[in-house]
Amino acid sequence: MIPIRLNQKKENKLHAKSITVDGFRFDSLAEAKRYGELKLLERNGDISGLKVHPVFPVEIAGRPICKVILDFRYEDKNGDEVFEDVKGKDTALSRLKRKMVEAVYNIDVEIVR
Repeated sequence: MIPIRLNQKKENKLHAKSITVDGFRFDSLAEAKRYGELKLLERNGDISGLKVHPVFPVEIAGRPICKVILDFRYEDKNGDEVFEDVKGKDTALSRLKRKMVEAVYNIDVEIVR
């Protein structure tokens, strides 16, 4: 059985309920659900190396700008890295941060709804 706990301390700005699963705090139920799906895929051998909340420091001209935390990183069956961000609502700030990470790290971030 997977330990699940709803967090009730702080309300999310977009009114999503945060939840803790396997010691990871997810900002929404959709993100926690995607985590469960990815764990099943990893268990079945469809993906490998699942990382939760990988951090990407963004520096421009040697100056630290921000840290962007995506939701998931894993390798598909072809060995390609996949980066995902679960979004109920894609805000202007999240689009800007995603574009910075994609440009600085030369990656594509998939949005999961």
